[in-house]
Amino acid sequence: MRAFLLLACCFVCGVGCTTMFGGWNRSPARATQDDGRALPGPREAQEKAPDEFKVKFVTTKGDFIVHVKRSSSPNGADRFYNLVKIGYFRDIAIFRAIEGFMFQFGIHGDPAVNSVWSEAKINDDPPGDLSNVPGTITFAKTSRPNSRSVQFFINLGDNNGLDRQGFTPFGRVVEGMDIVNSINTEYGENAGDVQGRFQAQGNAFIQERYPRLDYIKSVEFVPEN
Repeated sequence: MRAFLLLACCFVCGVGCTTMFGGWNRSPARATQDDGRALPGPREAQEKAPDEFKVKFVTTKGDFIVHVKRSSSPNGADRFYNLVKIGYFRDIAIFRAIEGFMFQFGIHGDPAVNSVWSEAKINDDPPGDLSNVPGTITFAKTSRPNSRSVQFFINLGDNNGLDRQGFTPFGRVVEGMDIVNSINTEYGENAGDVQGRFQAQGNAFIQERYPRLDYIKSVEFVPEN
């Protein structure tokens, strides 16, 4: 099922490769952790997140740091924390990026991972202390209750109208907003078939469809000190 960002202007959100891009060869993401073990499924990734933590996004444009505050969106922060911990974010395409609005990511490069994780929903959170302003990170979702899974967006504009539609930010960029603003937005809105085919075919499809996308190479925890 496609995930939607429900805006008054009716933007549709296709929420979250093997060609040349950025001057180097990419291979499809593998469904393994850094130690070679299979990527855990949702039942194995249910730890409670710390009250606050930081992560570094390593992208094809450079690095940026996100500070997560669990109290802003507890269920969302827990899911994101577990995805980072298991190494989910490896070669993740930023497959939908609209200038002045947001960029979206989270569909895995391996279709086998998508078959396990894409329908692993979490419960909604009530509105927290963060609004959808530039630099905040939020789950994409459908219009149905409790539809968040593994797709995210980072706001590039002031999208506080999303707050009352149930889009609950759980963190914000604290370093590297220039990198965030440099993510490639040339392709804009996705065609209607993109999300389903991306989930089914992985990075091989999205690389061919949009060869100059930016990618999240990894997301890593930042040590406290």
